[in-house]
Amino acid sequence: MLKIKTHRGASKRIKITGNGSYKHKQSHARHILTKKTTKRKRHLRGLKFVKKCQFKLIEQMLPNF
Repeated sequence: MLKIKTHRGASKRIKITGNGSYKHKQSHARHILTKKTTKRKRHLRGLKFVKKCQFKLIEQMLPNF
């Protein structure tokens, strides 16, 4: 029987919180920031939480977490 492998890209991007939900960093905040407004850049800061409808997909990608 083969081992279930962890999706390495997902494990680097998604972290599990203490209460069992998942958090990730918002994309589009690294470069080419001059054309983006201050308000848009401000909303890209911080951690975002994964919606409940995506939990099943994440649990398939991260079986050992």
